[in-house]
Amino acid sequence: MEVESKLIKQGAEARVFQTEFCGKKAIAKERFKKPYRLPCLDEKLTQRRVVKEARCMAKCSKAGINTPTLYLIDNVNHVIYMEFIEGITVKEYLRNNQDNKEYKDKIKVLMKEIGKILAKMHCIDIIHGDLTTSNMILRDDNTVVLIDFGLGYTSHLIEDKAVDLYVLERAFLSTHHNSGELFTVVLKTYLEYAGDLGQQVNKKFEEVRLRGRKRSMAG
Repeated sequence: MEVESKLIKQGAEARVFQTEFCGKKAIAKERFKKPYRLPCLDEKLTQRRVVKEARCMAKCSKAGINTPTLYLIDNVNHVIYMEFIEGITVKEYLRNNQDNKEYKDKIKVLMKEIGKILAKMHCIDIIHGDLTTSNMILRDDNTVVLIDFGLGYTSHLIEDKAVDLYVLERAFLSTHHNSGELFTVVLKTYLEYAGDLGQQVNKKFEEVRLRGRKRSMAG
């Protein structure tokens, strides 16, 4: 029997489908061909990107960071099959509850959890590449799951980790009001859990921030 697949998202690099895998609800992420590239080069780059994404997820999972469970990597068709995460994005959760005083403490706990996760991730040299509150899912048991490692890679460079944090800060600023307060909790917790690495990243983060401000003023 053929399994139905429903397109739920399409980006510049891939299509994401809700589907089934061995009777379970699943996500299939398919990277598509780029017609402007030489076919042999496109094939090589796409395969490399698929493997890189899966490795980032596997490495995070091994370190105790919640990511979707990998089911299958189909490198012929450039598809990763993974667990479908039930829950709500952190973006939706904040939009729904940020103005409710009853949720103030819960939101603070959530921000601390995000800071802790990012510290763990950077300590194992994984850069997410697209940290936004849309790429974090809050499960019913209040655990946070990091998704979409499509731009992820491994790097020990402090600059890369600082830029990762800067991308998240910009995402907060553009999406959520009182975002400075929220991000401050994330960053403070990150620094607590990242130890010596955190101090180095924070110093570089301030430099990246300054460059960003200068660009904004110039623009």
